[in-house]
Amino acid sequence: MPTLPRRRLLAGLALSPAMAAAAPVRTESGYTQDWFHEGFLDLPEELADATAAGLRLAVVFDQRGCPYCREMHTDHLVQPDIEGFIRPRFRMVQMDLHGSREATDFDGERMEERALARRWRVTFTPTILFFPEQAPRRPGREIEVARMHGLMPKPEFLDLFRFVHERGYADGTEFRAWRQRRLRG
Repeated sequence: MPTLPRRRLLAGLALSPAMAAAAPVRTESGYTQDWFHEGFLDLPEELADATAAGLRLAVVFDQRGCPYCREMHTDHLVQPDIEGFIRPRFRMVQMDLHGSREATDFDGERMEERALARRWRVTFTPTILFFPEQAPRRPGREIEVARMHGLMPKPEFLDLFRFVHERGYADGTEFRAWRQRRLRG
């Protein structure tokens, strides 16, 4: 599969998220989605912009050659029910576990992606971190509301996004307990 630019441009076509089909995009460092947000990795700004747009912020760490990252991009995130739920509700910001782009943490500290990953204790991929609508000026690791460590099966993967969207964590409930209650009906 040929390498495409990080962000695919749709030659003048204006497609709504509902009309556009999810598509994994091959990049130098692995995969991305054509609907992921590409910004300046200033996380306080990303959070403010996402919140203003009525979206939740999720940061995805992946890495080149990770088979689970590839599966997440080419299998999970292209499923109509998964993409159809996440895309209109979340701003997805992608970072490289070993990347050198500069990022700004929620407390204002600036560092390379790889240093931010260490600071947030991200050790394997894919890892997705979810953040509240407003964040105090503290490191992301201290304010995250949920985290996906490694790739989950599709039903759990989607339910984790539902858990965050529905603020299932607000009363201190852990994701697994929330999901069990949901499955029991």
